[in-house]
Parts: sequence; C-alpha cells; structure tokens
Amino acid sequence: MQIKPNTVVTIDYQVTDPDGVLVDAGERSIIYLHGGFDDIFPKIEEALQDKRTGDAVQVKLQPDEAFGEYDADLLQVEPRSSFPAEIRIGMQFEGAPPGADQDDFVTYRVTDIVDDRVMLDGNHPLAGMALVFSCTVSGVRAATDEEVAHGHVHGAGDGGF
Repeated sequence: MQIKPNTVVTIDYQVTDPDGVLVDAGERSIIYLHGGFDDIFPKIEEALQDKRTGDAVQVKLQPDEAFGEYDADLLQVEPRSSFPAEIRIGMQFEGAPPGADQDDFVTYRVTDIVDDRVMLDGNHPLAGMALVFSCTVSGVRAATDEEVAHGHVHGAGDGGF
C-alpha cells in the first residue's frame, strides 16, 4: 500500500546533525496519520508521500522546518526561591513568557543554577539546529474513519514527531 492522505504510517528513524552526529537514535517507531494532520513535520510528510513499506527517505531540515529558530527572548533568570528546594538542572516547568498572554504556555528547562538564580530556557532543545531525518517505512495501513475524524492515530503506539 502506498502512503496517501488518510493512511497511518509507521517509520523507523534516526536524526543527525549535518555533520552526522547522532541527535536522536529513534528508539521507538513513529506512527502518524498522513495527510496534513500536523503529526509530523510537513517536509518529512511530503517526502513520504507515495512511498511504500521498505522505502527509505532522507530529509534535510532547516531550523524553521523543524523545531524553529533559537529565540533569546525565551531565556529567563528567576530567583531560586520561586522553585522547589529539590530543583535540578534538566527539570521542566510550564509558564508564560514575559509579555505573553497567560494562555500561551511554554515549557521551560532549567539550564543552570547559580547561587540564588535559576536559568530557564523556553526553546526546544533542538531549536536553531539544522537536522537530517532518515527513515524507513515499516508499515502503511488505511486510517479508520474515527482516526480521520479525530485527526490522529488511535491505539497502542500512538505517536508523532
């Protein structure tokens, strides 16, 4: 079966930077609903159109085609007293960026803790990076009417990129 709109696609993948350094080993397959449902980056979906099980694809993504450009405005320094005592580098918190609507939440990662200050970064860890996405199609099936109506895959192993 070919990958067409309203098919459920399973791909095995890995992501590297342009120099071939592994960024994501793709330990779990991606299963997504094909056809503009925003389950996967559009450039990858476009490259997978009309492919079949066993076909391989490699897509080079610029930052704006993947996780976006790095935005220095999403860096914040906050007082340590605003956080739990057990705060550690790598922890994540949700919050609205300064000046944003309170409904515009961003996930902030703790990137550093110095004395009484906590450094937060609201950028995706891969923001600003060009990436090379390599994948092999491991399955294609027709989506159910319910999956199409809901705009996502149902069942075990749901997941997009």
